[in-house]
Amino acid sequence: MKSSWNQPHQVTIEVDNPECRVRNMMGPLKIEQFNIVDIRGSSTGSIRHLVELAPDKISKVPRHMLTRTLGEFRPAGKSALWIESEGCAVCNTIISHGAFLVSGRGMTGSTITYSFLAPNFDAYKGIISTLEKRKFKVRLLRVGKTESRTEVLTETQHRILWIALQTGYFDYPKRINSAELSSRLGISPATLTETTRRGIRRLLENYYARACIELKCGKS
Repeated sequence: MKSSWNQPHQVTIEVDNPECRVRNMMGPLKIEQFNIVDIRGSSTGSIRHLVELAPDKISKVPRHMLTRTLGEFRPAGKSALWIESEGCAVCNTIISHGAFLVSGRGMTGSTITYSFLAPNFDAYKGIISTLEKRKFKVRLLRVGKTESRTEVLTETQHRILWIALQTGYFDYPKRINSAELSSRLGISPATLTETTRRGIRRLLENYYARACIELKCGKS
């Protein structure tokens, strides 16, 4: 078995980030409550932010600022939209280390709380180190790693299914599609599909086998 340091790490940090492009764009619109639920690079070199807002706030955002509107997230009852900008150093640092943003919530002033999934311990430490070298005030609120609690899944299946779940691959509507997720995982879409299919099958077989034992299947 590989070292658990190689496993994905879920990290929450608090950063004083006056450079945040989303906050600076939302401020003049008098929108104070928002949540960044994803960040992605684009082919043009800019950064796309998936921003979650209350439905009544969407109309305040000028159309020229929008890349795409996703309508309502379920069950949160929030609306989401893509906003594209050149990005700030914090977002660029997270993306450059292969991490996935789970959320970015504005706190008070220029303080933002970021939760992200780092692919391993080195990526997590690299993000913190890079931000501190750039003179950001970083406060570590939480760090944990995921470890499989069952021998049902292979290490690869566990890692990919966990990241897929956390990044909204199984949400409706999806927050990330197969092409985007496989690209960020560094695998082909076919490999992603096959790995998730085999992993889900293993989980279902194990679940129903256990359920059958508990119900004493085959016995009158």
